[in-house]
Amino acid sequence: MDVRDTKGRKINVALLVVTLITGVFITVLNQTILATAFPTLMDEFNIDTGTVQWLTTGFMLVNGIMIPVSAFLAAKVPTRWLYIGAMAIFGVGTTVAFVASDFALLLTGRLIQAVGVGVTMPLLQNIMLSIFPPEKRGSAMGLSGLAIGVAPAIGPTLSGWVIDNFGWRTLFGMLLPIIVIVLIMALFFMRDVLPNSNPKLDFLSLVESSIGFGLLLYGFSEVSSNGWLDPVVIGTIAGGIVFIGLFVFRQLHMDDPFLQLRVFSSKIFTLSTILGSIANMAMVGVEMILPMYLQIIHGKTALQSGLTLLPGALMMGVMSPITGIVFDKIGAKRLAQLGLFILTVGTLPYAFVTETTPSIFITIIYAVRMFGVSMVMMPLTTNGMNALSGDLIRHGTAVNNTVRQVATSMTTAILVSVLSNVTNAAAPAKHMLTTNPLGYKHAFFSATLSGYHASFWFAIGFSALGWLLTFFLNKKVTATKDVNPKQVAAKEGTN
Repeated sequence: MDVRDTKGRKINVALLVVTLITGVFITVLNQTILATAFPTLMDEFNIDTGTVQWLTTGFMLVNGIMIPVSAFLAAKVPTRWLYIGAMAIFGVGTTVAFVASDFALLLTGRLIQAVGVGVTMPLLQNIMLSIFPPEKRGSAMGLSGLAIGVAPAIGPTLSGWVIDNFGWRTLFGMLLPIIVIVLIMALFFMRDVLPNSNPKLDFLSLVESSIGFGLLLYGFSEVSSNGWLDPVVIGTIAGGIVFIGLFVFRQLHMDDPFLQLRVFSSKIFTLSTILGSIANMAMVGVEMILPMYLQIIHGKTALQSGLTLLPGALMMGVMSPITGIVFDKIGAKRLAQLGLFILTVGTLPYAFVTETTPSIFITIIYAVRMFGVSMVMMPLTTNGMNALSGDLIRHGTAVNNTVRQVATSMTTAILVSVLSNVTNAAAPAKHMLTTNPLGYKHAFFSATLSGYHASFWFAIGFSALGWLLTFFLNKKVTATKDVNPKQVAAKEGTN
């Protein structure tokens, strides 16, 4: 395949893709690699659960703020130096976390890492969509699924093994040599493939976006600790909605917006983004609830629960490139219909789990679910992007990733609150502790199971909703050459 950069020089596509996917794999892996390290870090730095959680909450906030900014950076900064810069920032943050002598420094390192990750994820999709023609984008984005889909899933398992054998610093130290290798590869093989237009930074848009998404994501992250009626939760979510509303209004009334929200004028892009977010919500939601069930109900360790889910992660890794090839041949509709049907049916058995449900059954069903997810995630992302013109793709990837980030945070908050509320409502009266302690233990155990069942039913519900929405998808779409979003929408009317 003869692909050239913006200066007309031929690109070694294979080595460029390897560089991209390797770099993004470790940055995305980093998001979940602390999942089983929290107890160790709490002992190391003498901190409580609420404090250590900021390693995840803070990372998510900065990452969520940076994703909308990525569209501006992709147009402003040459591709090669944007990728190298983002990976270098990630490397600095990883080094700071590795040598951290106190929690404040460790948190600082995580926040620096998040700046780099917020750029590399959308940039991966932008570059892959740019260097591959529409008829091969499914296969290309399927390869991207190796990084975006598999890395977060294996993070907890890898984390548990490293913590048990080497200590928490190794979680960061093992990334440093790979970062150096990726940076060296990027110097030789990364090229400027995205056209630059030198846009002016609209500072007010940046402020509105940062405050809006920052408050919204923070509010959802606090639900699990404080509940929906907490003044901080209500205030931050409401404030986030207000600022996002101001941001949207400003973008729709600017000639050269900071983030082109008119990508939503494409019905194909909008529906594909919604369905991709639903699949991600179902995946991440169960990924969060299932380890808790395995550890609390089955008494498994964090590492054992992670190993139970590992075959599902590997299933997605194997299937993502395959489903990408299938997408190039038949489009997204039939893939998404089958994938979301499998996802819905595969979640159903979890609504009936008990304390005696075999672990192998849970592992097999989880792998079946991930098989379904692999048919939906990257094919629908590609389907949505193919509906946009080339100059809108950078905005489309930023919008798609932002919507997915917010939807995932919201789902996590909802599932945890459903779990807590149902468990508390079904819990036995406290006086049973003294009058019938064995009865109290059994009743509380049953109440906890009821909470997990309710959470799984909720996941089944929005998976089923997603399956119904797939019937409104287009059969197949090819990339449009129209620049104006209104022309894109008009073109869809003829498909």
